Amino acid sequence: MVGKFAVAFTLLLPVAFSGQTPAGTIPAGTPLAISIDRHYAMRAGEPIEGHLLYPIYADNDLLLAKGTTVAGSVIELHPDRKRRVRAALGGDFTPFHMPEVRFTQIVLVDGSAIRFASTAASDGTPIYRAVAPPPAKGGLLRREFDAGLSAARSDIATFTAPGKGDRLLQFVYDRLPYHPERIDAGTAWTVETAAAVNVPAEPAAQLPAPAPARKHHIWDEPEAAAAPAGASDAWIVQANLAESLSSENSHADEPIEAIVAEPIYAADHTLAVPQGATLVGTVKRAKPSRSFGRTGVLSFNFSQLTLPNAETRSVQTRLTGADSAQEIALNSEGQAKSKPQDKISIPLILALMASRPLDQDCGHRGGCSGGGAGKDANGGSASLSLIGTVVAIAGGSPYAAAGIGYWGAARAFYYRWIAHGQKIVFPKNTRIVVETTPRRSSPMRPSTQP
Repeated sequence: MVGKFAVAFTLLLPVAFSGQTPAGTIPAGTPLAISIDRHYAMRAGEPIEGHLLYPIYADNDLLLAKGTTVAGSVIELHPDRKRRVRAALGGDFTPFHMPEVRFTQIVLVDGSAIRFASTAASDGTPIYRAVAPPPAKGGLLRREFDAGLSAARSDIATFTAPGKGDRLLQFVYDRLPYHPERIDAGTAWTVETAAAVNVPAEPAAQLPAPAPARKHHIWDEPEAAAAPAGASDAWIVQANLAESLSSENSHADEPIEAIVAEPIYAADHTLAVPQGATLVGTVKRAKPSRSFGRTGVLSFNFSQLTLPNAETRSVQTRLTGADSAQEIALNSEGQAKSKPQDKISIPLILALMASRPLDQDCGHRGGCSGGGAGKDANGGSASLSLIGTVVAIAGGSPYAAAGIGYWGAARAFYYRWIAHGQKIVFPKNTRIVVETTPRRSSPMRPSTQP
């Protein structure tokens, strides 16, 4: 068996070094994670174009590289009722929708297109990659300090991260009682191939130029620590969850599976973990979200690795990364919780702005005339944006303006302190990253392959 593997590996060397990916077939049911790079109009029939977030393998061969272009269209719009209600309470009466999309073409490096059938998806959202930090140091005070620092970093990133100009424009739009909708750049969907897709051999995609080094600021999130040198018996496995998991519906000891999406090769270029192998484990803890802002908690791990030839190995695992539609945080043990948020600043600022119309002190510069309308407008706009500003100015009553302002402060306080906290949800085909180590055994060798 070792000899057969060596021959196959030797035969693949000319293909790899000739700058081509081999021809192959992507099986039906293969998940494709696709993200769009620009904004699109929110309308049925709108053609859209995105790129693969992850490479696609079949039989351990790379068939489609990360970044491959995938084209499709919006096939239908569905009303987003939850967002509509929440926006209306803040003075925004835009009839928000959720687009349902279907992708139908894969564009190869040479410009040719492959038509394929995929499932439709309507759960598009930006994808955040949560990364487990190193083990926490210190006691309760240190952990609380780190949580507050993380929340402060998120607030600062709003004004410093790339795309701040577009965020400012959207902030202005959100102040209007009605504004055009769009599908935001960065929105991602995961669809499955509805039938097998034949991919011809093609030139290997050129690797993008490395990004220039960026100065690290104190408000930036710390980068993930590199794997320790010499950990040759540990594999960093990319896998897709076989079923959805959530803090609301999952329960402790529930069996789970994840399908290895990319093959892992050992230092001597032998195949260690084949693509298509199955990680088998259980949910360790699932705690639903509750009122008063208490978020859900979810943790799981894997204890077995089943190879395509049905051989099973015992493994020790640690969840080190996971995609999520929400901004979640992983602790050093791989437990998923919501990312710490600033619950104090926004309600406090809105409350202070709401109280301004009630400040009727007359200074010696200009007396009381001319300043009341501005104060009333500020208090109202804190709650109902442009509508609050107009009502506050037209009404002329500081008490009405303050009431509108306090309404905004109360909404902010409710959503941060009283309403249910964030749920932790990992849909089917969520990409996870697992550090896997064989338990009481040496690394697998090619002889274990069929």
